[in-house]
Amino acid sequence: MNRLGLGVLAGVLAWLVTGCGGEGKTAVTVYAAASLSEAFEDLAAEYEAANPDVDVKLNFAGSARLAAQISAGARADVFASANGATMSRVVAEGRTAAPPALFARNRLALVVPIDNPGNVTELEDLADDSLVLAVCAPEVPCGALAQAVLADAGVDANPDTEETSVRAVLTKVTLGEADAGLVYATDVAAGGNKVTAVPLGPQIRFNDYPVAAVSDRAVAADFVDFVLGPDGQRILWSHGFDSP
Repeated sequence: MNRLGLGVLAGVLAWLVTGCGGEGKTAVTVYAAASLSEAFEDLAAEYEAANPDVDVKLNFAGSARLAAQISAGARADVFASANGATMSRVVAEGRTAAPPALFARNRLALVVPIDNPGNVTELEDLADDSLVLAVCAPEVPCGALAQAVLADAGVDANPDTEETSVRAVLTKVTLGEADAGLVYATDVAAGGNKVTAVPLGPQIRFNDYPVAAVSDRAVAADFVDFVLGPDGQRILWSHGFDSP
């Protein structure tokens, strides 16, 4: 079984374990792209504070893996994807209870370890085969965006590893297992003092993030409204996301 298949199985099993809330609480299960991890943890905490009878269950992974889990029957209530194409596949399968809405925007970033052992100073340096380059797999939104940016710049890069989520790429860089990685701007911030960003120059591309209720439960629609509302947008902005 490939990595995506294992991820699908893991997601379905995770729902079976966490599908119920705490004692006397209503659970809402939110599937969110890995790049949303810190922001959605804060969103969940604030939502629970305002709704003490609700328990927010978060499942983070690459958008493609989450979509595959939902397609396989994982009973998510809400899906927040890192791009429209992945969400469109879920919508086309009839898996959403309401049309998706854009709630955030992110941009691609080139990240290196803080000491920059590969001496990467610009995007064109990624054509150097001696560098260890980490990117997301092409089916993952950050991977598709990375391919587009490299093509725009005419850079013939040969990634050494293709990960299933943007956070896996960031981990490779923070651990010094990669000389460079293509992630999102918000991931650079999440890397703290372990990484630094290298300017991409004019080769800047953005991803818009859509969110949709997957189930027809009232709590699912209410959580989506919270993400789209002023409090949710404030939290997303504090984590470096832009408005779509």
